[in-house]
Amino acid sequence: MADSLVIVESPAKAKTIGKYLGSKYIVKASMGHIRDLPKSQIGVEVDNDFNPKYITIRGKGSVLKELKDASKKVKHVFLAADPDREGEAIAWHLAHYLELDETDTCRVVFNEITKQAVKDAFKTPRKINMDLVNAQQARRILDRLVGYKISPLLWKKVKKGLSAGRVQSVAVKLIIDRENEIDAFTPEEYWSITAKLNHSGIAFDAKYHSINGDKSELGTEAEVQKVLRAMNGSQFSVSDVREKERLRNPSPPFITSSLQQEAARKLGYRASKTMSVAQQLYEGVELGKEGTVGLITYMRTDSTRISPIAQEEAKEYMTQKYGAEYVPEQPRVYTKKNSNAQDAHEAIRPTSVLREPEMMKPFLSRDQFRLYKLVWERFVASQMQSAVLDTMTVDLQAGETVFRATGSKIKFAGFMKIYVEGNDDGTVEEHKFLPPLASGDVMSSESIDPKQHFTQPPPRFTEARLVKTLEELGIGRPSTYAPTLETIQKRGYIAMEEKKFMPTELGDLVIQLMEEFFPEILDAEFTANMEGNLDHVEEGTEDWVKVLANFYESFEKRLEVAEEEMKEIEIQDEVSDEICEKCGRHLVYKMGRFGKFLACSGFPECRNTKPIVKDIGVTCPKCAEGKIIERRSKKGRIFYGCDQYPGCDYVSWDKPTNKPCPQCEDSKLVEKRNRSGVKLICATCDYSEEVLDEDDQGTDMD
Repeated sequence: MADSLVIVESPAKAKTIGKYLGSKYIVKASMGHIRDLPKSQIGVEVDNDFNPKYITIRGKGSVLKELKDASKKVKHVFLAADPDREGEAIAWHLAHYLELDETDTCRVVFNEITKQAVKDAFKTPRKINMDLVNAQQARRILDRLVGYKISPLLWKKVKKGLSAGRVQSVAVKLIIDRENEIDAFTPEEYWSITAKLNHSGIAFDAKYHSINGDKSELGTEAEVQKVLRAMNGSQFSVSDVREKERLRNPSPPFITSSLQQEAARKLGYRASKTMSVAQQLYEGVELGKEGTVGLITYMRTDSTRISPIAQEEAKEYMTQKYGAEYVPEQPRVYTKKNSNAQDAHEAIRPTSVLREPEMMKPFLSRDQFRLYKLVWERFVASQMQSAVLDTMTVDLQAGETVFRATGSKIKFAGFMKIYVEGNDDGTVEEHKFLPPLASGDVMSSESIDPKQHFTQPPPRFTEARLVKTLEELGIGRPSTYAPTLETIQKRGYIAMEEKKFMPTELGDLVIQLMEEFFPEILDAEFTANMEGNLDHVEEGTEDWVKVLANFYESFEKRLEVAEEEMKEIEIQDEVSDEICEKCGRHLVYKMGRFGKFLACSGFPECRNTKPIVKDIGVTCPKCAEGKIIERRSKKGRIFYGCDQYPGCDYVSWDKPTNKPCPQCEDSKLVEKRNRSGVKLICATCDYSEEVLDEDDQGTDMD
């Protein structure tokens, strides 16, 4: 007969934990939060120490009745929500509803859902930590004050449905500021000169370095011609050779933000998808005879700390799998990335390094497998020996000029045998070594290749770049990044074009108003300091009511000024030349989460919408009559189809071209894009060719 009730958030977690605890425990799910502030009103008594007026979330009645009935039939109730502020708040709300004594040791936390970790946690239950609860309450109330005070003002002055928030407003401003940098950017001309050389049958490149000791960059074609004259057709003579070893250390194990960034780079996952799949791996997966097991530790963390037990298991595994030379003498210890890190949990790691990804593959979905493999490889690599690279730098004299060639090769792979961190630009690191060269060696050039380039503006934010920037600025916390990015897209403040964020006219307008009347909300330093204050509340060194009072004092004054001085603004839609086929009115341009689209100006009477058709200038390879146009799927992914649809059903994820395949001549080539670049491939045979990006092509000079 069960004598204890355990309450977790989700059915999946309940199922896993229930198998570990046995028949003496009933494990049920609260299905997330059970109480929250009301949606219909602000729900905060500002004049009564910011007292929150919580209500039961609609639809939770049957769940709560089930929990209440179950709690009356047992001797003990344990609250095992997630081990963070959010989880502590859920436990506190449950304790209040079930009329539990908050001073009882009813709270159970574990960083991983494995049999041993769960059983150990139930040996040491604790009281509900009110400092954690108050930190969460303060954040919730702070966001409610900002949202429910500014949003109605925006509805009144601009349009209904707008909202403002602390973290989301800063994120939108970062995107707008970057767009302004791009618009204001003035390209500057510069040139490079590459000599293609060959020694001992090995080809390599050398780049122009200096002329008569002057290392100035080449800014004009005239300066390039001066260098070419100074070379005077001379042979290249090796003047200096420098060889050395270089150590390269592994990246630390994942924290929430770095997992989101790397999953975006290597797997193409949105932040929300990464967190959803990680939650599944944390809560447990059915592993056949082994039963349900949580495969990774808790995924909302800003700590790179690893438990000694996990480090020891990794050491033994690596010694047996790869050899003792791959194991450092002392376990690696990684410092916190920023001073605001809470360091409450371990880094994200596999619960057991012995569960290799390929062993788990039969039990996992494709998405689960790919993310688990990423977490596993990153953790194992983080515990391995440094890589050793042999590097070589060679200076070559040609007349009055010096060219420089560099190369490297891996001497000892170390952690690179398992994993290398990705780059934001999607490039893959290559190691090319130079031929054996010594001072005095002479060779002729196969070609001299001058190229014109122009400096590029800073890149637009991808999800990975934006998360990284928010983290570096101390804006938000691990649990806030994914919902923040979702919110600013749903509100129509930003759109995504080719996986990069662009501000919309609406987003730009809202941020202008916020900058004028609520500048502190958009101030990254102010927002980061507020996060620090919330951390102090969690640590018990700051009173949460005082934190809110200090903020609200100046915020209230700004609200009064904005109410009086903010002018009403009417947003006019840009009218297109196209006519609505349903009602005859003009279609207007609208901005959605996946970019612009056409909608009837007669909305809401007429709700007709159409995608904006983009002709890519390619004839349909199937019907040979239609034109290929760019389309978007319901999830926003770009694909290509014939404009004669449904008469012609040609579709392709890869961008078609008019270029015939030179190998089979039966079909046209398509552009295949991946993280290593762009290729033209044939859909019929195995032909492929590399395509240089525009910035790499330059301008050749004869």
